[in-house]
Parts: sequence; structure tokens; C-alpha cells
Amino acid sequence: MKGEEDDLMEGIWAMKRTQSLRKKDLSVLRRRKEPIGTKGREAGMKRRQITFAAISFALLALLVCGYPEASEQPIKIGGSLPATGIHAETSKWIKQGYDFWVEDVNKRGGLLGRPVKMTIYPDQGTTEEAVAYYERAITVDKVDLVFGGYPGTSNVALMPLVEKYKKVFIGMGGHMKSFEQGFTYSFASPPLMSDWIYLSLSGVLDDLIPRQEWPKSIALLTANNVMGLSAKGNIIKAMEERGVSVAVDEMYNLPLGDATPLVSKAKSKGAEILCCLSFFDDAVMIMRAAKALNYHPKLVFQQLASIVPAWMKELGEDGNHVVNSAFWHDRLPFAGNREINEGAKAKLGIPAGPLFFGFAYSWMKTLELAVQGTGSLDNTKIRDYLMSNKFDLPYGKGIVFDKRGLPPPFCFAVQTTGGRVELVWPKSIATTRFVYPRPAWSR
Repeated sequence: MKGEEDDLMEGIWAMKRTQSLRKKDLSVLRRRKEPIGTKGREAGMKRRQITFAAISFALLALLVCGYPEASEQPIKIGGSLPATGIHAETSKWIKQGYDFWVEDVNKRGGLLGRPVKMTIYPDQGTTEEAVAYYERAITVDKVDLVFGGYPGTSNVALMPLVEKYKKVFIGMGGHMKSFEQGFTYSFASPPLMSDWIYLSLSGVLDDLIPRQEWPKSIALLTANNVMGLSAKGNIIKAMEERGVSVAVDEMYNLPLGDATPLVSKAKSKGAEILCCLSFFDDAVMIMRAAKALNYHPKLVFQQLASIVPAWMKELGEDGNHVVNSAFWHDRLPFAGNREINEGAKAKLGIPAGPLFFGFAYSWMKTLELAVQGTGSLDNTKIRDYLMSNKFDLPYGKGIVFDKRGLPPPFCFAVQTTGGRVELVWPKSIATTRFVYPRPAWSR
């Protein structure tokens, strides 16, 4: 409305200036001592005709076109995502999901009747760059809204930044410690909450494997960052509660130079679960090292990597029968998944939405519902609406957010089968039969 008021006031001021000039012209003529001759009268009339025509044209334009509407101004959304570095492979699917949401929402009339414009700055996956780009988007670009960042390490640093500027931040989150610091503008929808992935591994053991066939030991190979470290403690606790001993607990720094020593230790200890709390490049290296060393764990569990489409391209048949945690899947029976899958077909030429494509759409859909629900771009109103309403989203029905910005704890288990990521747990939504123990490596 402020833009309309400004335009209206500018129009009024323009007409007042024109009227003032008319009066000035007339007063000058009146002050003349000599009579106004024919030429003078003709010149005065001509000036008045031009002035009247200008005013008439301006008024006609306002009546026909109206004052510039707010709807003509796009809603600006901004932030950054990794375009290079170890997070780039995953990040490109998030960007595709964001791009599709923008196309989709604009086809449906935009947000609040206004088109959406999204600016995604390319970073290298460092927290410093992410913070700099988000601050630029907020303070220089003056964006109306921001989108959720990636990876979780960046979000850890971004959550206090968006709190400072009071911008709603919906994405994967920055793991549990970040949500326990009293931030009120950050939401995870769905979360890629490392602290909860133990639910999927525990569910597989409890519901899909007969107790007498449970693996007896586990090797944890953990990337030394917030993602891996947030997952490790709950997994160890859950396995020990089930009598699965921790044979190996190794931590490594990124980028990983050589996975052979890590995998060799897991094999030498006879660990029957190989649990990789890894990103993409390091996880592929671990799998290749396991094959080279002829190490055959009964179950391979990945925190992240096997849900990325490039997993099967890199590993071929050896990428199959790997269990992973997931917080969304293209075949879940919830609102929005039809749109996601149709978008993947149209935009990517593939039959269903990859997981990070679906995550990104879900994050933006949550923001869309809150903006439409409040009828406002006031981020505080959007925050309050998110905390006081239920939402039907691609990962669940009737989702509510607590005061930390989190939905109730949940996690699905998926397994790569026939080159696809299939749901295997909970059994009520499984899309394929769970394969256990994992078959031997392909030749």
C-alpha cells in the first residue's frame, strides 16, 4: 500500500506544480502595465491549452491504467547455495527445487497476487560466504523473504543472523543444538535433523529384521562436522540399547584423502553394520574402498549420500541395497507430491522428484502457506502464523511446529533398489521389499 500512496502523492504533487505554473503565468500577465495584445492573448491561450492538455492526459492515464499497483512489483527472495566444493552435488538439486517452486507459484498467480523473484548467490559451501551473501540479500538487496540454506554447517551460522534481522528462515535447519538457543525465526520443514536419523536405523532393526538375525556390531565412520557429530551419539545409544556393540568409532576430516585405513579397521573388527555419517564424495570413497578390500557388512547405512541421484551414476550396481535416512520421499501420500513429481518430469526429464529437489520444494511450500495465511510479508506475522497453525505438506499431514521451530521427531528409512531410492520403513508406507543381508559386491 505504501507504494500506491507514494505514487498517488507524486501524482498530486505533479498536478499542484502544474497548477502553480498556470497561476504564475497568469499573475505575470496581470502585472504587465501594457495591455495584452492579440498576439499576447493568443500565446496565453496556447499555453493554457497545452497545460490543460497535459493535465487531461495525466488524469486519463490514471483512469485507464490506474496508479502503479504493488502487484507489479515482484516479491524478492534471496540467499545463497554452494555452487562449488564438496556440497555442490547435493546443492544443485536444492537449487532445482527452488527454481521449480518459483515457476510453479508464479504460474498460480504468485504470492499475494505478486510475482516472485528469487536471487540465489553461488557460494563455495563455507559459513563465511553464506553469512556474507545472506547479509547482502537482507541489507543491500532488501529482500522481502529469505530461503533455507545448505549445508547444515552454514545454517548453524545463518540462524543467529536471520534472528538478528527478524527474517523467517525455513529449511533443513542447523541440527538440534541450533534449535535449542532460543531462536524464534528459524523453522525446519522438513528437517534434515541428524539427531533423529537413529530412528530410521532403529526402525529397520526392530521391524524389518528378525531379532535372531540382527547384526552384532557396528562401525561408525563419522565426518568431523556438525552433521556427523550430531548423528553419532544417538546412534550409539540406540545400538547399545539393542545389544549391538560399537566395534569401531572413527572420525575423519573433510575432504577425505583416502578411505582405505578407515574401512580396513572396520573389516578387521568384523563390524556387521557399516554406518557412514558422511557427505557425498567421502561416502563414495568409502564404498569403493569396501569393495576393494572385499569387506561384506550385512548392512550399509548412509546418512546422506545414497539419496543423491549421482550415487548410482558413480557406483552402478554397487550403489544398490544401501539404507539411508530420509525426511521426504516422492511416493509419500501427502499434499504437494503430485506437483513435485510433475515438476521433475517437466523440468528434469525424470519420472519423480529426487529427494533434495523435494526437500527444497517443501521448504518453500511451507513459506508460501504461511505468507498466504497471513496475507502479509511481515516476517513476525509469518513466524507467529507458523507457530500457531497446522499444515498439510509433502512430508506429512497436520504438521505443527513447536516453540523451537521443529515438527515432532520423525524419520523414514529408504533403500536403494534397482537404481531407485525406495521407502522401506515404516512398513505401512513401504514401496519395496527390504533386502537383508546386503548381497556381495558386483563383479
